[in-house]
Amino acid sequence: MTNAALKVAIQMDPIGPIDINADSTFRIMIEAQERGHTLFYYTPDKLAFQEGRVTARGWPVEVRREVGNHYTLGEEQEVDLSTYDVVWLRQDPPFDMGYITSTHLLDMIRDTTLVVNDPFWVRNYPEKLLVLQFPDLTPPTTIARDLTTIRAFKEKHGDIILKPLYGNGGAGVFRLDPNDRNLSSLHELFTGMSREPMIVQKFLPDVSNGDKRVILVDGAPVGAINRVPQKGETRSNMHVGGRPEKIGLSARDLEICAKIGPLLKEKGQVFVGIDVIGNYLTEINVTSPTGIQELERFDGTNTAALLWEAIEAKRA
Repeated sequence: MTNAALKVAIQMDPIGPIDINADSTFRIMIEAQERGHTLFYYTPDKLAFQEGRVTARGWPVEVRREVGNHYTLGEEQEVDLSTYDVVWLRQDPPFDMGYITSTHLLDMIRDTTLVVNDPFWVRNYPEKLLVLQFPDLTPPTTIARDLTTIRAFKEKHGDIILKPLYGNGGAGVFRLDPNDRNLSSLHELFTGMSREPMIVQKFLPDVSNGDKRVILVDGAPVGAINRVPQKGETRSNMHVGGRPEKIGLSARDLEICAKIGPLLKEKGQVFVGIDVIGNYLTEINVTSPTGIQELERFDGTNTAALLWEAIEAKRA
């Protein structure tokens, strides 16, 4: 028996092109429907603040697991988001000023509406920065824009990963081994494109065995999938051809989750995906984590149901 039906709004990228067999937001929507909740869908560009009200222009939506025919929209309408029980913040990064503005606007309805994940802490805990609070769990890491600092890190560690601080899906991730001569050029490229610093981490050879995505619901680990890079590729993101595989939670995974879980729960981060390579935590993804459909296929774990149970309990 589920709780009372909830009015749910979902802020996400366009629903048309999604892969319904991989997209976590789609799975969350299917589960919501099965539990009797009603869904309203809108894209981030339709979120607005109008004279004291936070509004969205979008559509009531019904979803179904039917490739090529996975959703039906109702009449377009403008709604006041403070009248909803739950708003899901589910668009993909980049975590840019547009994303940050979304979190500020959604913050304004916190007295009436449960926003998942809590936008205040999504804004203050970007994926590659929250891990800095747990240096004992992470590989050696530097965040810098200054080439001399990055070069010193490379000289110390030899084999490094260089990536944009606010990227996602494996875009712009470079491995620079001890023989590499491209650091200056890459630094020039990155600094020419943005004013942000870069993040550099010691390369972990264990990545060839996979980059583990551990899913946490309300601070508790529910399972993991392994993402194995293609041959000749450093990145294991599924966006760039990484292969998902079944894998269990190791003692080290549970140790990492025990250290970070209470903070995530306290800060309203209901759906989180962390990345673990070997024994090291590399990212804590709070903006739009994914992987729940793969986990369900491999382990039979219905993460979407666990997410809704947590949300229903909070709304109760």
